[in-house]
Amino acid sequence: MEKRKVKQLSVPRFASEQDEAKWWSGAEGRAFLKSSARTATGSVGSKLVASLARAGSVQIALRLPSPDLARARTIAERKGIGYQTLLKMLVHEGLQRAETGDRG
Repeated sequence: MEKRKVKQLSVPRFASEQDEAKWWSGAEGRAFLKSSARTATGSVGSKLVASLARAGSVQIALRLPSPDLARARTIAERKGIGYQTLLKMLVHEGLQRAETGDRG
């Protein structure tokens, strides 16, 4: 059986956090996460992910409708990330949009 050469994935430079968020949630970002070994701190080299990790977090209780939670779990599984991570990313992106008045 012939061995295939595996393309080494790397994190590109991003023009904005929005571009970075799109990359991480896309196929290339998911492939990078799946192929990368995590460091002791869990960081994989992304400025956005690292800044969110450094920001410190506060545990809250948030009630969501069951269908929304089920959708979040399904989407997160498809993206290869945890559903809580997905929800944090969505809240972060939503807050940025709300601050700038961007509806899209």
